[in-house]
Amino acid sequence: MTDYKTIFGKKIKFQTSDLTMSTATEGELFYSDTDSKFKVGVNLTAWSSGGNLSTARVQMYGAGSQTAGIAFGGEGTATTAETEEYNGSTWTAGGDMPSALQDHGGFGTLTAGVAASGTAPGGYNAEAFHYDGSSWTAAGNNNTARGNVGATGTQTAGIIWGGYASDSNQSLLETYDGSTWTESTNHPTAKANYYGAGTTTATLSSGGGPPFVNTTHEYDGSSWTSGGAMNTSRADGRGGGIQTAALVAGGYNPSHTLNVEHYDGSSWTEGPNISTSKTGGAAGQNSAPSTKCWVAGGNPSTNTTEEYGGTVTLKTVTDS
Repeated sequence: MTDYKTIFGKKIKFQTSDLTMSTATEGELFYSDTDSKFKVGVNLTAWSSGGNLSTARVQMYGAGSQTAGIAFGGEGTATTAETEEYNGSTWTAGGDMPSALQDHGGFGTLTAGVAASGTAPGGYNAEAFHYDGSSWTAAGNNNTARGNVGATGTQTAGIIWGGYASDSNQSLLETYDGSTWTESTNHPTAKANYYGAGTTTATLSSGGGPPFVNTTHEYDGSSWTSGGAMNTSRADGRGGGIQTAALVAGGYNPSHTLNVEHYDGSSWTEGPNISTSKTGGAAGQNSAPSTKCWVAGGNPSTNTTEEYGGTVTLKTVTDS
């Protein structure tokens, strides 16, 4: 009779006691002598509550990881320059941006963040700012002032595209080398409020509006190609990951949604929903892996944070 070793080339482990959730790995199969049963490690993913922002606000942006994040700008009672830093449990005040901004783009890390474009009390913004973990400094201006751009990348290799200016949606793309913005191949469609993730040579751009779409496009550093369509059309979703492993949460179409989807480089699949419908909050974008995303704030105006993660748990193997 064919056995497991013949099929897979290795024996099933015999454990005198169960593996723990901290020592088991996803897909690991073993025989538990304690329970006289076969068991396997299964990765269960879900959203959980994190620390609250000090100030509820909307149309903000973020950067960094789930344990070293940053949220900046947005609109509370008015457009703000406020910055907050996250350690995985608590938000604390950081240095204010030189200008109050909302509807801006952002990317990078807690100690090397970028805020770019957006709208300010005086109109559309072309300024960019760098964050070093405590304070912001002025950086090179964008070529075109606009708000509601898609954005992703690092402080020395960033990218923004689309947006809204001059009473119309934009398709313009600009790349950033840490000091200078350079125009490159325009996005195939002119939209605002894209969801973005990835790097300057492997960018993911999805959704956008209005009108609201579910289309996805991928950028390789010189040209755009079509990717898989999202299951739910939306604008202003937030999330994290890379072009081949991304997560988008929330957005609006035109009502706020709590829908979450994962992208594997070709298709989108439904994931666990966030607990509250929201749009336009802060998130880690490309510097936060899709398995460790976070979203904070957003519209309707809130100060809550939600964190996404997986835990390996043990399941008994049955024949059903």
